[in-house]
Amino acid sequence: MDRGADLNLLVALDALLEEESVTLAAERLGLSGPAMSRTLGRIRRQFGDPVLVRAGRRMVPTPRALAIRAEVRRVVEEARAVFASVAPDDPSTFQRQFTIVAFDALVMVFGSELLRRVACEAPGSKLRFLPEERSGVPPLRDGSVDLEIGVIDRGEPEVRVEPLFEDRMVAVVRPGHPMARENKLTLRQFADAGHLLVSRRGRFYGPLDDALADRGMRRRVVGSAPALAASLFMIMESDAVGLVLERVAARAVDALGLRTFPVPLELPPVRIGMAWHPRHDADPGHAWLRQVVRDAVAAA
Repeated sequence: MDRGADLNLLVALDALLEEESVTLAAERLGLSGPAMSRTLGRIRRQFGDPVLVRAGRRMVPTPRALAIRAEVRRVVEEARAVFASVAPDDPSTFQRQFTIVAFDALVMVFGSELLRRVACEAPGSKLRFLPEERSGVPPLRDGSVDLEIGVIDRGEPEVRVEPLFEDRMVAVVRPGHPMARENKLTLRQFADAGHLLVSRRGRFYGPLDDALADRGMRRRVVGSAPALAASLFMIMESDAVGLVLERVAARAVDALGLRTFPVPLELPPVRIGMAWHPRHDADPGHAWLRQVVRDAVAAA
């Protein structure tokens, strides 16, 4: 990059590569659409590359853009960290976009409380929830994700992990389902029911199957849904049996009028935690976000 390079273009480039949209990048930076388009033109001239190209109704990064995306994010985050040490710690002054990766069941339970806290305490900020496929070290490292909330069983030294709570899985069925009326449901009866799994990759196998296999049994699986919310609506109008965290059942399942009952098998607890990159340890905004998550978990 030559001496005439405008380092502010890196901030715009970071937003463009994250949003893959001129319109959304403009909203993120508080610019008009035409201003963002002009900035993209300057970026293209500066790098000698189109950076983003049209693909149908969306824009996609070029190979050069993909190669430098992580480095651009790192430089922008390090620059922000310089100012973070002297940044005000009053949430009402924050102008931030916080990105949280979480299983949709957890968003169903804690999402509304997180939105309420942000609206009350940090009205200049906003939350973005992303599905779990963005989880792991790279998104935390490059700054595209602020927090990951869920079952975090990795042990990378460069990631902070804080336990939040433990939960257990319970079975969920529609009102009037025969299984909801069984006083002493046997494991065989449970395994022979038509099970609906939740898997964003369409898998028909989960931790319950390992526990059943240890007993020489298999369950009958009738399908899979890409998200918990979708599965609950399918269960409402079928004889399928699903599994859900008990704390989710206390809110989402009850709101839909579904019924739950204990799984007739001893399963290990589900341990939910949150993970973040150490670069955010001293960031006032991130520290506030982590406390908001703790409070939301405690209140749910």
